Amino acid sequence: MALTYHNGALLEGNLTVTVLWYGKFSPAQKSIISDFLLSLDDKDEMMSLPSVSRWWSIVQTYLRKAGKEETRVSLSNQVSDEECSLGKLLKRSQVSELAHRANSRPGELTLVLTSQDVVVEGFCMSSCGFHGSDHHHPRRDSAAFVWVGNSETQCPGQCAWPFHQPIYGPQTAPLGAPNGDVGVDGMIVNIASLLAGTVTNPFGNGYYLGSAEAPLEAASACPGVYGKGAYPGYAGEVLVDSGTGASYNAVGVNGRKYLLPGLFDPSSSQCLTVV
Repeated sequence: MALTYHNGALLEGNLTVTVLWYGKFSPAQKSIISDFLLSLDDKDEMMSLPSVSRWWSIVQTYLRKAGKEETRVSLSNQVSDEECSLGKLLKRSQVSELAHRANSRPGELTLVLTSQDVVVEGFCMSSCGFHGSDHHHPRRDSAAFVWVGNSETQCPGQCAWPFHQPIYGPQTAPLGAPNGDVGVDGMIVNIASLLAGTVTNPFGNGYYLGSAEAPLEAASACPGVYGKGAYPGYAGEVLVDSGTGASYNAVGVNGRKYLLPGLFDPSSSQCLTVV
Protein backbone atom coordinates (compact mmCIF):
# COMPACT_ATOMS: atom_id res chain seq x y z
CA MET A 1 0.00 0.00 0.00
CA ALA A 2 1.36 3.41 -0.94
CA LEU A 3 0.03 6.93 -1.29
CA THR A 4 0.74 7.94 -4.86
CA TYR A 5 1.52 11.46 -6.03
CA HIS A 6 -0.66 12.29 -9.03
CA ASN A 7 1.38 15.37 -10.01
CA GLY A 8 -1.24 17.91 -8.96
CA ALA A 9 -0.83 21.08 -6.92
CA LEU A 10 0.19 20.95 -3.26
CA LEU A 11 -0.09 23.77 -0.72
CA GLU A 12 3.58 24.65 -0.53
CA GLY A 13 5.54 27.58 0.83
CA ASN A 14 3.96 30.15 3.15
CA LEU A 15 0.39 29.14 3.96
CA THR A 16 -1.66 31.69 5.85
CA VAL A 17 -4.78 30.44 7.62
CA THR A 18 -7.97 32.34 8.37
CA VAL A 19 -10.24 30.82 11.03
CA LEU A 20 -14.00 31.40 10.86
CA TRP A 21 -15.69 30.65 14.18
CA TYR A 22 -19.30 29.86 13.25
CA GLY A 23 -21.46 29.80 16.36
CA LYS A 24 -20.37 30.39 19.93
CA PHE A 25 -16.94 29.30 21.11
CA SER A 26 -15.53 30.30 24.49
CA PRO A 27 -12.19 32.13 24.69
CA ALA A 28 -10.67 28.96 26.18
CA GLN A 29 -11.88 26.86 23.25
CA LYS A 30 -10.50 29.34 20.73
CA SER A 31 -7.18 29.36 22.55
CA ILE A 32 -6.83 25.56 22.38
CA ILE A 33 -7.28 25.56 18.61
CA SER A 34 -5.26 28.72 17.94
CA ASP A 35 -2.34 27.39 19.97
CA PHE A 36 -2.38 24.21 17.89
CA LEU A 37 -2.10 26.21 14.66
CA LEU A 38 0.69 28.34 16.15
CA SER A 39 2.54 25.18 17.19
CA LEU A 40 2.82 23.73 13.68
CA ASP A 41 5.75 25.88 12.65
CA ASP A 42 7.21 26.51 16.10
CA LYS A 43 10.90 25.76 15.64
CA ASP A 44 11.61 26.23 19.35
CA GLU A 45 9.57 23.12 20.01
CA MET A 46 11.19 21.15 17.20
CA MET A 47 14.00 19.75 19.34
CA SER A 48 11.69 19.00 22.25
CA LEU A 49 10.14 15.67 21.39
CA PRO A 50 7.36 14.85 21.10
CA SER A 51 6.14 18.14 19.64
CA VAL A 52 3.42 19.38 17.32
CA SER A 53 6.08 20.69 14.94
CA ARG A 54 7.73 17.27 14.86
CA TRP A 55 4.36 15.80 13.87
CA TRP A 56 4.08 18.44 11.12
CA SER A 57 7.53 17.50 9.86
CA ILE A 58 6.06 14.15 8.75
CA VAL A 59 3.74 16.10 6.42
CA GLN A 60 6.80 17.92 5.06
CA THR A 61 8.20 14.61 3.77
CA TYR A 62 5.40 14.63 1.17
CA LEU A 63 6.44 18.07 -0.07
CA ARG A 64 10.11 17.12 -0.26
CA LYS A 65 9.31 13.86 -2.03
CA ALA A 66 7.40 15.83 -4.70
CA GLY A 67 10.22 18.35 -5.05
CA LYS A 68 8.10 21.13 -3.54
CA GLU A 69 8.88 23.82 -1.00
CA GLU A 70 8.04 22.90 2.60
CA THR A 71 4.78 24.34 3.93
CA ARG A 72 5.02 26.92 6.71
CA VAL A 73 1.67 27.58 8.38
CA SER A 74 0.81 30.91 9.98
CA LEU A 75 -2.43 32.07 11.59
CA SER A 76 -3.33 35.30 9.81
CA ASN A 77 -6.88 36.21 10.79
CA GLN A 78 -9.83 35.14 12.92
CA VAL A 79 -13.45 35.98 12.10
CA SER A 80 -16.48 35.33 14.33
CA ASP A 81 -20.05 34.67 13.19
CA GLU A 82 -21.63 34.02 16.58
CA GLU A 83 -25.17 34.69 15.36
CA CYS A 84 -24.88 32.02 12.64
CA SER A 85 -25.79 34.22 9.67
CA LEU A 86 -26.74 31.23 7.48
CA GLY A 87 -28.64 29.43 10.24
CA LYS A 88 -27.76 26.39 12.30
CA LEU A 89 -28.55 23.79 9.64
CA LEU A 90 -25.94 24.04 6.90
CA LYS A 91 -25.54 22.34 3.56
CA ARG A 92 -22.03 21.48 2.42
CA SER A 93 -22.28 24.14 -0.27
CA GLN A 94 -22.95 26.76 2.42
CA VAL A 95 -19.71 25.80 4.17
CA SER A 96 -17.92 26.69 0.93
CA GLU A 97 -19.84 29.98 0.86
CA LEU A 98 -18.75 30.77 4.43
CA ALA A 99 -15.14 30.02 3.55
CA HIS A 100 -15.33 32.39 0.60
CA ARG A 101 -16.87 35.11 2.75
CA ALA A 102 -14.15 34.85 5.37
CA ASN A 103 -11.25 34.76 2.96
CA SER A 104 -11.25 35.27 -0.80
CA ARG A 105 -7.51 35.83 -1.18
CA PRO A 106 -5.71 33.32 -3.40
CA GLY A 107 -3.09 31.00 -1.98
CA GLU A 108 -4.59 30.92 1.51
CA LEU A 109 -6.57 28.41 3.56
CA THR A 110 -9.82 29.03 5.42
CA LEU A 111 -10.67 26.89 8.44
CA VAL A 112 -14.44 26.89 9.06
CA LEU A 113 -15.27 25.67 12.57
CA THR A 114 -18.87 25.13 13.69
CA SER A 115 -20.05 25.03 17.29
CA GLN A 116 -21.76 22.09 18.95
CA ASP A 117 -25.29 23.34 18.21
CA VAL A 118 -24.72 23.69 14.44
CA VAL A 119 -25.72 20.78 12.20
CA VAL A 120 -23.86 20.36 8.90
CA GLU A 121 -25.03 18.11 6.07
CA GLY A 122 -23.42 14.68 6.47
CA PHE A 123 -21.97 15.47 9.92
CA CYS A 124 -21.77 12.29 12.02
CA MET A 125 -23.43 10.19 9.29
CA SER A 126 -20.55 10.30 6.82
CA SER A 127 -17.83 12.58 8.14
CA CYS A 128 -16.45 14.56 11.06
CA GLY A 129 -15.14 17.21 8.69
CA PHE A 130 -14.01 17.67 5.11
CA HIS A 131 -11.75 19.77 2.94
CA GLY A 132 -12.44 21.20 -0.48
CA SER A 133 -11.85 24.10 -2.83
CA ASP A 134 -14.03 27.16 -3.13
CA HIS A 135 -15.93 27.02 -6.42
CA HIS A 136 -16.98 30.68 -6.02
CA HIS A 137 -13.39 31.82 -6.34
CA PRO A 138 -12.21 32.87 -9.82
CA ARG A 139 -9.03 30.87 -9.29
CA ARG A 140 -10.50 27.66 -7.93
CA ASP A 141 -7.15 25.93 -7.69
CA SER A 142 -5.90 28.51 -5.18
CA ALA A 143 -8.74 28.69 -2.65
CA ALA A 144 -8.81 25.71 -0.29
CA PHE A 145 -10.85 25.31 2.89
CA VAL A 146 -11.36 22.88 5.76
CA TRP A 147 -14.51 22.38 7.80
CA VAL A 148 -14.65 20.68 11.21
CA GLY A 149 -17.57 20.59 13.64
CA ASN A 150 -17.75 20.27 17.42
CA SER A 151 -19.28 16.84 17.98
CA GLU A 152 -19.61 16.88 21.77
CA THR A 153 -23.44 16.80 21.79
CA GLN A 154 -24.09 15.30 18.35
CA CYS A 155 -21.80 12.27 17.96
CA PRO A 156 -18.86 12.21 20.37
CA GLY A 157 -18.59 8.44 20.05
CA GLN A 158 -17.78 8.86 16.38
CA CYS A 159 -16.01 12.19 16.01
CA ALA A 160 -14.45 12.70 19.46
CA TRP A 161 -13.07 9.18 19.98
CA PRO A 162 -10.86 8.26 21.81
CA PHE A 163 -12.06 10.88 24.33
CA HIS A 164 -15.51 9.26 24.36
CA GLN A 165 -16.65 5.66 24.21
CA PRO A 166 -17.09 4.55 20.59
CA ILE A 167 -20.53 4.07 19.06
CA TYR A 168 -19.60 0.57 17.94
CA GLY A 169 -17.14 -2.08 19.03
CA PRO A 170 -15.55 -2.75 22.43
CA GLN A 171 -16.68 -0.22 25.02
CA THR A 172 -13.28 0.51 26.51
CA ALA A 173 -12.81 3.44 28.86
CA PRO A 174 -12.20 6.70 26.97
CA LEU A 175 -8.92 8.57 27.25
CA GLY A 176 -8.74 11.82 29.16
CA ALA A 177 -9.00 14.85 26.85
CA PRO A 178 -5.64 16.69 27.07
CA ASN A 179 -7.27 20.14 27.33
CA GLY A 180 -10.28 18.99 29.33
CA ASP A 181 -12.75 19.58 26.50
CA VAL A 182 -13.98 16.44 24.74
CA GLY A 183 -15.54 18.34 21.85
CA VAL A 184 -12.63 20.67 21.13
CA ASP A 185 -9.92 18.07 21.72
CA GLY A 186 -11.83 15.90 19.26
CA MET A 187 -11.89 18.83 16.84
CA ILE A 188 -8.09 19.07 17.08
CA VAL A 189 -7.77 15.47 15.89
CA ASN A 190 -9.98 16.20 12.88
CA ILE A 191 -8.40 19.58 12.13
CA ALA A 192 -4.95 17.96 12.19
CA SER A 193 -6.09 15.09 9.93
CA LEU A 194 -7.73 17.37 7.40
CA LEU A 195 -4.94 19.94 7.44
CA ALA A 196 -2.48 17.18 6.54
CA GLY A 197 -4.83 15.98 3.78
CA THR A 198 -5.39 19.50 2.46
CA VAL A 199 -1.70 20.34 2.14
CA THR A 200 -0.86 17.03 0.43
CA ASN A 201 -4.03 16.67 -1.67
CA PRO A 202 -5.75 20.08 -1.80
CA PHE A 203 -7.57 19.77 -5.10
CA GLY A 204 -7.96 16.02 -5.58
CA ASN A 205 -4.89 15.46 -7.70
CA GLY A 206 -2.06 15.36 -5.16
CA TYR A 207 -1.13 12.47 -2.85
CA TYR A 208 -3.82 9.87 -2.26
CA LEU A 209 -4.57 6.16 -2.27
CA GLY A 210 -7.63 4.65 -3.92
CA SER A 211 -10.17 6.61 -5.94
CA ALA A 212 -10.11 10.40 -6.27
CA GLU A 213 -13.78 10.46 -5.20
CA ALA A 214 -13.06 8.70 -1.88
CA PRO A 215 -9.32 9.09 -1.34
CA LEU A 216 -7.24 7.87 1.56
CA GLU A 217 -4.90 10.72 2.47
CA ALA A 218 -1.96 11.28 4.80
CA ALA A 219 -4.01 10.85 8.00
CA SER A 220 -7.12 9.00 6.80
CA ALA A 221 -4.86 6.12 5.68
CA CYS A 222 -4.03 5.60 9.38
CA PRO A 223 -7.44 5.65 11.16
CA GLY A 224 -7.40 5.38 14.94
CA VAL A 225 -3.60 5.37 15.25
CA TYR A 226 -2.15 7.65 17.94
CA GLY A 227 0.72 5.63 19.38
CA LYS A 228 2.70 2.43 18.99
CA GLY A 229 0.77 -0.82 19.02
CA ALA A 230 -2.55 0.75 17.98
CA TYR A 231 -5.31 -1.47 16.64
CA PRO A 232 -9.05 -0.95 16.04
CA GLY A 233 -10.54 0.26 19.30
CA TYR A 234 -7.13 0.90 20.92
CA ALA A 235 -5.37 4.21 20.31
CA GLY A 236 -1.90 2.83 21.07
CA GLU A 237 0.71 3.71 23.67
CA VAL A 238 0.41 7.42 24.41
CA LEU A 239 1.67 9.71 27.15
CA VAL A 240 -0.34 10.49 30.27
CA ASP A 241 -0.22 13.75 32.20
CA SER A 242 0.64 12.83 35.78
CA GLY A 243 -1.36 15.73 37.16
CA THR A 244 -4.61 15.44 35.20
CA GLY A 245 -4.53 11.86 33.92
CA ALA A 246 -5.20 13.18 30.40
CA SER A 247 -3.66 11.46 27.37
CA TYR A 248 -1.52 13.19 24.76
CA ASN A 249 1.26 12.54 22.28
CA ALA A 250 2.50 16.02 21.34
CA VAL A 251 3.36 19.29 23.06
CA GLY A 252 2.84 22.72 21.53
CA VAL A 253 3.24 26.39 22.42
CA ASN A 254 2.53 27.50 25.98
CA GLY A 255 3.07 23.90 27.11
CA ARG A 256 -0.24 22.95 25.51
CA LYS A 257 -0.78 19.18 25.09
CA TYR A 258 -2.53 17.51 22.16
CA LEU A 259 -3.38 14.05 20.87
CA LEU A 260 -2.58 14.01 17.16
CA PRO A 261 -3.35 11.31 14.58
CA GLY A 262 -0.78 9.02 13.02
CA LEU A 263 0.37 9.95 9.52
CA PHE A 264 1.21 7.67 6.62
CA ASP A 265 4.93 7.92 5.84
CA PRO A 266 5.38 8.02 2.05
CA SER A 267 8.93 6.67 2.34
CA SER A 268 8.34 3.61 4.54
CA SER A 269 4.60 3.09 3.79
CA GLN A 270 3.98 2.84 7.54
CA CYS A 271 1.87 4.87 9.95
CA LEU A 272 4.11 7.16 12.02
CA THR A 273 3.32 8.83 15.34
CA VAL A 274 5.44 11.16 17.44
CA VAL A 275 5.52 8.75 20.40
